[in-house]
Amino acid sequence: MSLHALGETRILTGRSLRHILRSPDTIITTAVTPIALLLLFVFVLGGAIDTGAGVSYVDYLLPGILLITIASGVAYTSYRLFLDLQGGIVERFQSMPIARSSVLWAHVLTSLAANLASIALVTGVALLMGFRTGASIAAWLAVAGILVLFTLALTWVAVIAGLSAKTVDGASAFSYPLIFLPFISSAFVPTESMPAPVAWFAENQPVTSIVDTIRALFAGQPVGGQIWVALAWLVGILIVASSIATLLYRRRVR
Repeated sequence: MSLHALGETRILTGRSLRHILRSPDTIITTAVTPIALLLLFVFVLGGAIDTGAGVSYVDYLLPGILLITIASGVAYTSYRLFLDLQGGIVERFQSMPIARSSVLWAHVLTSLAANLASIALVTGVALLMGFRTGASIAAWLAVAGILVLFTLALTWVAVIAGLSAKTVDGASAFSYPLIFLPFISSAFVPTESMPAPVAWFAENQPVTSIVDTIRALFAGQPVGGQIWVALAWLVGILIVASSIATLLYRRRVR
């Protein structure tokens, strides 16, 4: 990306961020569902769940809740992109001498900023509920890096939905399967407690490796080979989704 395109991306990202700052309820609304799940599972259901991990349930649960927070938040990216396309603002941008890629990257970077704010809010609530970690600064940075990669990967999936949707509801409905996916993983209970076919799926889908890696980092334990599996999933999804989104966008605005 050229310096000229970077400057245009910065300006358009500022435009999108101002929309969020004018309606901070977007971030709060995104965090409501994850916080409600955190409260429900820790204070209502947590006492009946045996994780066998030797840690408090809020410590066990938080990594999965953070992924659900991101899955909820990226729906707004799809929604906002769809509105821009329908409102004609994208066509107006294309009539100006600006890089085409700057329009998409502005939405992606706005999603990253908004989701990081939501993650901070959910983590703050978890700390109030008793979440504790012995993670080092390096481990925290590794967790942050994984969450950033996860956000970018899902945001590009959201861009595909925003470019392909025919209705406003369709633009955000894609996120429902993403929110549901952590429930069939090690996010809430160990996969060993599941029936064999469900356990096989849970152990071989991306959320489990990502959750297990973040959980080990928070606990200050060795991550083993799970981190490479998680990174392979994240980088693979990011590359495929961004490539498809870019192709769709070029077809849409040519």
